[in-house]
Amino acid sequence: MSFTTRAVGQPNTLDYRVFVEKDGKIVSPFHDIPLFADEANGIYNMVVEIPRWTNAKMEISKEDPLNPIKQDTKKGKLRYVRNAFPHHGYIWNYGALPQTWEDPNQTNSDTKCVGDNDPIDVCEIGEAIGHVGQVKQVKILGVMALIDEGETDWKVLAIDVNDPLAAKMNDVEDIERYMPGLLHATNEWFRIYKIPDGKPENQFAFGGEAKKKEYTLDVIKETAEAWSDLISGKSNAGGIALANTQLGNANTVSAVDADNIAVGGIRQAAPVIDQSLHKWFFISGSKI
Repeated sequence: MSFTTRAVGQPNTLDYRVFVEKDGKIVSPFHDIPLFADEANGIYNMVVEIPRWTNAKMEISKEDPLNPIKQDTKKGKLRYVRNAFPHHGYIWNYGALPQTWEDPNQTNSDTKCVGDNDPIDVCEIGEAIGHVGQVKQVKILGVMALIDEGETDWKVLAIDVNDPLAAKMNDVEDIERYMPGLLHATNEWFRIYKIPDGKPENQFAFGGEAKKKEYTLDVIKETAEAWSDLISGKSNAGGIALANTQLGNANTVSAVDADNIAVGGIRQAAPVIDQSLHKWFFISGSKI
């Protein structure tokens, strides 16, 4: 299974769209890409929306047919995250797990807040820089529960299975062991990133604690079940586009129709990135 991307328009414009392809055919990154890459070994697919160190607030469009990735807007203007010192842009590869949905009609028993109506977010903490629309295979390590304007906004912590540290990292405590300071930086980043835009500091459930893997898997399972209810029509879709090319249901469109949706798109090769320039170095205070 090979995933590539097809771009329409130019980056940093209102028209820019990145469609995801599987074996050369357009798919929905929300509905068509399987949640699991290897269920037996607990490996998940993750769609990269925002590569590390970048600022453009790219996201899977719930409302557009086949859910291309596009830049979010506010009052007709493109949105960018500010650089809140000492952070620059997003400090992880940021994206979502496909075939998940945080149901805005359901209140979580732990956070006491409803879902935020999006696929569940992922912070992929490996050293390799991703690209928009990339489908990474990741190991789940933990989760934080951001409370954003009264909604639960889960932030799953995961690592690319190809990362040099992936074999050593199996639960949330391994993040601090092998990447000292990253959990604190992640908590700080989410608390302060909206302050430069004049908004108050964000809050977390659980006192900001990152929950363990076992808890995280239950959260993901809950959001996967919610997505299943959404795609089957059991839940009200509201304005969410359910078009897909792989599921064989009433909302499935043909490859020809999918190409028409992405008309003008240009297939993109994965960018060549000198990853050595972006390698993380975590310096433990005990070694200084």
